[in-house]
Amino acid sequence: MSLNRDRFLRATAGAVAGIAAGAGELRAGFAADQAPIGTFPAGVSGSEVFVGLCCPLTGSYGADGEDLRRGYLLALNDLNNGTGVMSHIPSLRGKKGLLGKKVTWKVADTETNPNTAVQHATEFITQNKAIMITGGVASSEVIAMGKLAQQQKVLNMTGASGSNDTTGIDCQRYMFRSQCDAYMVAKAMAPILGKALGTKRKAVYLTPDYSYGHSLTGSMREFTEKLGWTTVADVVAPFPSSDYSSYLTNIANSGADTFINIEFGNDGVASTKQAAQFGILKKMRMIVPNVSTYFPDGVGAEIMEGVYGTQEWYYSLADKYPLSKVFLTDFEKANPGVIPRWTAHVGYSQLAIWADAVTRAKTFHPPTVIATIEAGTPLTLMLGPVHYRAGDHQLVRPVPVVVGKKPSAMKNKDDFFDVVDIVPGNDVMQPLSTTKCKMPPAT
Repeated sequence: MSLNRDRFLRATAGAVAGIAAGAGELRAGFAADQAPIGTFPAGVSGSEVFVGLCCPLTGSYGADGEDLRRGYLLALNDLNNGTGVMSHIPSLRGKKGLLGKKVTWKVADTETNPNTAVQHATEFITQNKAIMITGGVASSEVIAMGKLAQQQKVLNMTGASGSNDTTGIDCQRYMFRSQCDAYMVAKAMAPILGKALGTKRKAVYLTPDYSYGHSLTGSMREFTEKLGWTTVADVVAPFPSSDYSSYLTNIANSGADTFINIEFGNDGVASTKQAAQFGILKKMRMIVPNVSTYFPDGVGAEIMEGVYGTQEWYYSLADKYPLSKVFLTDFEKANPGVIPRWTAHVGYSQLAIWADAVTRAKTFHPPTVIATIEAGTPLTLMLGPVHYRAGDHQLVRPVPVVVGKKPSAMKNKDDFFDVVDIVPGNDVMQPLSTTKCKMPPAT
């Protein structure tokens, strides 16, 4: 099925009607700069505050959503107990909870579906008075939740989303996105691809038919064509899909020497395995610009060898960044036998940035917290200093570019990649003038 902006609007519009009835109870006597808004002050009136976690635990991106959930749970445990990476953040050091309150939560399965994501986020806002919602892995989920958050004036620290639209045409004052967008991925990768593979390649794309897919294909085309590459075809498949036979037939007959697979999650695994069966991977070099968390496990080390891509975060970065080491060690203690993937890093980072901003703002008041994040004060986390750009709410952060290892070079079952470069965020940010972001007001 095709997921489009009109569908997002329909999904969020239905949620708004149900929430409006409860708005009256938030009218209380507060100073002008702390006026009732969203779930404030109702959601912070007791000894606890609630955060709604919306994770796709089933559907095409279920494995990625489970990793995201684990990252959230580690972050919440560390926040409430003053441990782990949270204890290394200056504003949070020596503290438990947030502004003296325990942070509670519930996890809802979005099923990798924007309508379901909006339904659960709405329940968290109306029933639990969530002071913040977070989650999503498909950009369709994230964009839909962002529209809801803006309408209801409840902060939304997104889960994973790679579409340029998330902080572009669909940007929201109440939504912040930490994952690299498609533009950042493509601009970071292009010079490396040019050096490694040359500048005269012929590329064919397999694109999932929704915001993320078209966004990443568009950005990859922009920067690879500047190298001198030729795009011979963009083959678009419905999202989600399981049988890629007809699309792969077109790819096999395209005359390309480079197969750029934009598919993600289960769809990425299925399409790649079928591409191997079609013989495509024997005659074309595969590139996966945004490698989903368990994609390498699903397709196997033999297929991954020599495949270029990016990882939002990778476990070997613990050798470079001290807080990545702390994060990796604590995650493995909490989840024996499991190494965190990059969606866990997204979840932990977003909660840490929010907690730091609330603490420095000395309030949960949403517009004040937003203004604190927008100020752009650097915060050192698992990738070193990062900060949010006020104009579009995109995190300015490094982009790790990776290449698949030979199976014989793997140190363990999760050691799929060599990190070939860590491109500084400031070098790859899309100019604000071209993002199409028109930031709505906070009030």
